[in-house]
Amino acid sequence: MSNLATKRDVEPVLQMRGMVKAFPGVKAIDQVDFDLHNGEVHALLGENGAGKSTLMKVLYGMYSPDAGEILLDGQATKINSPSEAIAQGIGMIHQHFMLVPSLTVVENVALGMKSSRGYRLDLDDVAAKLEQLSHDYNLSVNVHAPIWQLAVGEQQRVEILRALYKGAAILILDEPTAVLTPGEVDDLFRVLRQMTAEGHGCIFISHKLHEVLAISQRITVLRDGRLVDTIETEGATRAQLAEMMVGRPVLQNYQFPPLNAGTPRLTLRGVNALNEREEPGLIDVSLEVHSGEIVGIAGVSGNGQRELAQVIAGLRPATSGTLEMEGTAIERLNPAEIKDLGLSYIPEERMEDGVITEFSVAENYMLRDYDSTKFSRNGVFLRFDAVDQACSEAIRDYEIKTPASSTKVKSLSGGNIQKLVLARELDRNPRVLLAAQPIRGVDIGATEYIHQRLLDEREKGTAILLISEDLDEIQLLSDRILVMYEGRIVGEMKREEVVLQQLGAWMAGATEEDPAPAFA
Repeated sequence: MSNLATKRDVEPVLQMRGMVKAFPGVKAIDQVDFDLHNGEVHALLGENGAGKSTLMKVLYGMYSPDAGEILLDGQATKINSPSEAIAQGIGMIHQHFMLVPSLTVVENVALGMKSSRGYRLDLDDVAAKLEQLSHDYNLSVNVHAPIWQLAVGEQQRVEILRALYKGAAILILDEPTAVLTPGEVDDLFRVLRQMTAEGHGCIFISHKLHEVLAISQRITVLRDGRLVDTIETEGATRAQLAEMMVGRPVLQNYQFPPLNAGTPRLTLRGVNALNEREEPGLIDVSLEVHSGEIVGIAGVSGNGQRELAQVIAGLRPATSGTLEMEGTAIERLNPAEIKDLGLSYIPEERMEDGVITEFSVAENYMLRDYDSTKFSRNGVFLRFDAVDQACSEAIRDYEIKTPASSTKVKSLSGGNIQKLVLARELDRNPRVLLAAQPIRGVDIGATEYIHQRLLDEREKGTAILLISEDLDEIQLLSDRILVMYEGRIVGEMKREEVVLQQLGAWMAGATEEDPAPAFA
């Protein structure tokens, strides 16, 4: 009998029974059961709003449940705050790290802890214990370095070290791979396997089905705040999990006709630009996007992707270099002029740059073309009947769930807001489509729909530049993949030539001139 089977014969280290948590107008979780054994990774799956985060915030003491009970080692307990959760051996690694950038690793770990030396911190003792934990779990990090000097993967190691330092027997990981390179994901999984081998229990929240299948022993799926089922990972498939999450079969692979690229529609040559800190954000960026192809920009967040999108859309000036759309220079044009040349833009931050939340669905739909003959007379008087008709057709065609076209956008879910932005931009019949993080924060069902629409545009001959931190999305849709690191294009691969380890190496800073990594 395996160690895991032996451990499951005994009582779970954690049991959550009949958990209920309601907010005004909605039950976020409704009679949900969940348990965890020592020595296992138990994955928690579900669409946005399914109740995953609410359930874990109840466990971590951030929310008080309306009903239900929590048992640790068979004993009923109350957890009223994160500090109480930590005291009971529960640690949580948040998707957005809870670290102070200006402080060192040791200072971040010691922050808020009682000291045996009065007002003076036991930094030497903390450093010694951290270095021992770092050695024991192969979590390599300079404990005396300030956080701001560490790479994203190293910062995550600090979060894990902090949880271990505070005695966490149960570790909750909320979307832990969202900002990691493939190599860093492998490192994280190695650490989790070592932790579970030593008896720790890990709760792994993710929307990446292949990662859940790779690291977990059991999977619990939530939908609309209710428990769908808990199943063994062994024997489970992506298609099965996706259907459990959505409630219907979900397309896992798309029809991808052969590339039929035409002439270049978007060309950048030697483009440089500054970021918000007036430091180099883009460095000598050159690329081409042809009609009928999707070019994907891969990279860890913060490596120039936002600056690239804003420069192309006319929202950030280029300090040097040239940008052209079908031979017309656009580096000195404003966003409206670039739009009129045929650029449609799906922005990274839809709530800030894509919609006006206090406006209705219809008002947001015609926002980019309110002065066109389609929606106005003489560019002054709106044709409300034309706006309502066009918006109603978009709601139907793009499957936007909204009570009416007059509904304020702030009442819609994230996925439906993204569909609205997509409808507005695609209905303009663009020559070039700039799609930045098009599925960020949307459900698996909406993701399937958005991806299919992008492939439809490819078939129509639109030139598409896809910017995404989701490497699965980049691999799934792109004809060519360019990798950005610290504002530069450091590598390029065609769809049929993709080697995941090489992409990961480029995302971590290797260049095309560097020796290829050795692959096992």
